[in-house]
Amino acid sequence: MQTIKLTNNAPWAYSSIALAVTLAITPQVRAESNDIQNNQGVEHVKVQGQQTTHKDLLGSAENLLKKQGVDFSEAGGVSALPILNGMMGDRIKILIDGSDITSSCANQMNPPLSYVSANQISSTQVVAGVSPVSAGGDNIAGVIKISSLNPLFTDSDAVTWHSGNVSSGYRSTDDAFLAGVNATVASKTLSFSYQGSFEDANSYTDGHGDKVLDTLYQSQNHALTAAWQDETQQIAIKLTHQHIPYQGFANQYMDMTNNDSYGALVRYQRSLENDAEFTAQANWHSVEHEMGFFTDEKTGKMPMETKGKDYSYQLHWQLPISSDSTLLIGQEYYVYQLDDTWPAIEGSSMMGPNDYVNINDGKRQRAALYGEWQHTLNSRWWLSAGVRYEYVSTNAAEVQPYNTMAMMGMTNVNAIAADEFNSLYRKRNDNIIDATLLARYQLSDTEVIEVGLARKSRAPNLYERYSWGQSTMATTMIGWFGDGNGYIGNPNLNAETAHTLSTAYKLVQDDLAFSATAWYSKINDYIDADEVGSFNKTPMTNTRRNILQFTNVNATLFGARIDAEYQLAENRSGKWLMVANATATHGERDNGDEPLYQIKPLQTELALHQELGDWKNSLSWQWVASKDRVDSQRLENTTNSYSLLNLSSSIQWQGATMTVAVKNLLDEYYQLPLGGVSIAQYKTDNSNGFEQIAGAGRSLELNINYAF
Repeated sequence: MQTIKLTNNAPWAYSSIALAVTLAITPQVRAESNDIQNNQGVEHVKVQGQQTTHKDLLGSAENLLKKQGVDFSEAGGVSALPILNGMMGDRIKILIDGSDITSSCANQMNPPLSYVSANQISSTQVVAGVSPVSAGGDNIAGVIKISSLNPLFTDSDAVTWHSGNVSSGYRSTDDAFLAGVNATVASKTLSFSYQGSFEDANSYTDGHGDKVLDTLYQSQNHALTAAWQDETQQIAIKLTHQHIPYQGFANQYMDMTNNDSYGALVRYQRSLENDAEFTAQANWHSVEHEMGFFTDEKTGKMPMETKGKDYSYQLHWQLPISSDSTLLIGQEYYVYQLDDTWPAIEGSSMMGPNDYVNINDGKRQRAALYGEWQHTLNSRWWLSAGVRYEYVSTNAAEVQPYNTMAMMGMTNVNAIAADEFNSLYRKRNDNIIDATLLARYQLSDTEVIEVGLARKSRAPNLYERYSWGQSTMATTMIGWFGDGNGYIGNPNLNAETAHTLSTAYKLVQDDLAFSATAWYSKINDYIDADEVGSFNKTPMTNTRRNILQFTNVNATLFGARIDAEYQLAENRSGKWLMVANATATHGERDNGDEPLYQIKPLQTELALHQELGDWKNSLSWQWVASKDRVDSQRLENTTNSYSLLNLSSSIQWQGATMTVAVKNLLDEYYQLPLGGVSIAQYKTDNSNGFEQIAGAGRSLELNINYAF
């Protein structure tokens, strides 16, 4: 019978349930493992994530994931926070080669995706909302899996050259230079590879030709991989290092002044009897992170130092029960340690004489156990059901303020808050139960309907629970929302629990592909924030900001995405394709229907693609509606609608590929609906208050890759 094959094109990579099926197949997903079972007479949907087979892409992983329907909350040049189904940050589980990396920063300046560059990635897979329990826990928005550990082997007995490539790129809007290199030598049993990238950019300009202050950065990533295999098993080791000497954050009060990290991963895979598989993995990641000021585009004087360490292991089994049933079981353990200290400034009466200890010996531990059953009922129906239990424990030691003295006759609120925090019993435990049910029904050789139900939970992170400071200065150092407000932690936060329903319909014909996905999430104990105070450093009302404390509320989010691809013609002028998509998301508190923060407005995109031999061209038009539903407590800005026109052309000749693109061809000025406010601009000129960050103007981009 005919197999429906959904290609690597972006519209199909985002289908939450279809990709949930793929992720559920193998605990450690491999790009080539797409079949559910090898049953005769059963029509399978083959789903793949975005593949980067030529390793020729440069920059951050953001460029890849945007093509798969992931939105981003703008931050630093390589540290934007992903958004799925209207939820960002820790609500999404991001796994880099199966390892869980925690952001060690009060502003989440070093999120997991910042530790991997596009040229290091072999595949990406995104499951929004209804993700199988085997894909990962401690999330309510979905799972993003990044694979870069993909050892390559040859048929030779001796270690010989396998493959390599070098890439370089330039971007005019921020005068950015990018470079990447990949190299592999291998035999039939051994494989050794290196992956590296470098990126350097100035602050970009908007559609008016004005500089968007404090958006400059520099970053480099390195990875070494060694692997050995025989007919039944494989062991692989990956060592990583990242160095970011500086990265501007226009929508934060601080900047990144250094970020050094080291990581190690060991993975063992073995084929067992009766097509069973076993995977064991151990991970370690350490980072030393510094914040302060480094550019005249946003000045100040205040150091902050953070040290974080992640340790974890995962044990996974894939056990065929019969010819049409498979059982996945796993046991996982994660430990995260955090120290966040703000060194005293010599001679400062307010920021001294002691170091401000924000989080001392913070620890977050997770122990997880899951089981997942997959069953093919007949030639039409496929089912999957899973349950996952996690025990999450958090704790932190005693803290201290800069000093305990009253300033100018005013109460030292941080001294009082530190005493109250230290007197607390600070250990908190959460028992989390996740459950998912996925069903797929094949209507015909070309049509599929999918339905998914999920109960997913996430325990609070250390900053949400243990950020104790209450002064304006202390609270404005906390928060990854880019809104200019201040945040206070809450030790009594409950874990978030989302109940999600997702449905999808897919049609794949010779010249037409269509997909529609809708989802609805009811979230109990959603971690939001309530206003507890305010501050204003000027007499103007438009410069007021709020102090908020994390709190649990009930919330509802829902949305839909439609994708279509139609082949217009295939003749002497090449293959012509029309691709279109539209996405809408709605989120609100249940009490009072107050809009949730950073919900993207309606977005549509229409693109015309042409392929003629090794020459590919694309013209795309993107339209984003006005953002008028905003979070009043966070003083979120509205934004106007805008449209962008993008043009790109690439040609391949032997081992070389050259791409020329013009982004924002008409040099449109627009403000980023998810970008937050420009604190850098406010500090330079506060007359307009906290304005929304502007998007990039016209940019000429050139990339050259040579494979050898």
